[in-house]
Amino acid sequence: MRLHRRLVLASPALLHVPAAGAQAFPQRPVRIIVPFAAGTSSDIQGRLLGERMAAHLGQPVIIENRAGAGGTVGAEFVARAAPDGQTLLLGSNGPLTNAPVLQARLSYDPAADFAPVSMISRSPVTLTVRADSRWRSVADMLQAAKERPGDVAIGSSGQGSATHFLIEQVMAAADVRLSHVPYRGSSQSVPDVLSGAIPLVMAEISTVLPTWRDGRTRILAVSSASRMPIAPEVPTLIESGLNLTGGSWAGLVAPAGTPAPVLTALSEAVRAGLAHPGYRARQAELGAEIAAENEQQPEGFVAWLARERTLIRETARRAGIQPTD
Repeated sequence: MRLHRRLVLASPALLHVPAAGAQAFPQRPVRIIVPFAAGTSSDIQGRLLGERMAAHLGQPVIIENRAGAGGTVGAEFVARAAPDGQTLLLGSNGPLTNAPVLQARLSYDPAADFAPVSMISRSPVTLTVRADSRWRSVADMLQAAKERPGDVAIGSSGQGSATHFLIEQVMAAADVRLSHVPYRGSSQSVPDVLSGAIPLVMAEISTVLPTWRDGRTRILAVSSASRMPIAPEVPTLIESGLNLTGGSWAGLVAPAGTPAPVLTALSEAVRAGLAHPGYRARQAELGAEIAAENEQQPEGFVAWLARERTLIRETARRAGIQPTD
């Protein structure tokens, strides 16, 4: 397996080494395993955060890509790593919440094999149509779906993706039936909206923004809790009558059994990075939202993950999604 590494250097002037038992932590570089390929949104998140964490920890932070099987290859690697805080997983929907309902023979237990460190960010998604679509709002689209059950096609980023699960939640909340068309990412689904192959897509805002800004698409709604600064005129799903939020998210987890003082030290480093104005500005440019302050702490992230796993299980059950070998 080919590994991609990048060394993020720490500034000695910003040295900060919290105590963890009898020995200070960390004593050597910290690895963040990104379970997807270099250049993906998860990889970008890891590298942005790693730079800020290194400055706080006083040790280099190495980003290592271990892609495969929807993120589960990298997740298994971290689950089997020593519980010393030196090897972390840049976790997300796929390996930590969605995989258990999609894969019958998962090689690790997402709930039992990891110790949550800190939630990092959310990346809302959009309901998007071509600019010349007759649908001007979510209400228009839902009315068409009610008039022609199962005829309105909607593209997603893939079977079992964050966008797919949110589509299922929209159908349940609005009591409509759409025809789900899974793609290999929004980079493939959005062009099909532009060509007219499909009328509607649930897609990452970062992918849609360029086409929205140049007038080729119309965003009917975003899945954030409130309107986004980068697109303040676009309503949320909540404002559109659907009490839903969602999208992809990112967070750091360590192997289960990592000492509490080490988790605290790592969480402090993450929170220091998330508070940096430059980091926050870059996240806003990417269409990502910083996690709430309580979610940035281990206890808050644990509680959030528990709720999210319950939601995903219920969504899969209601949609008839069955795990495969």
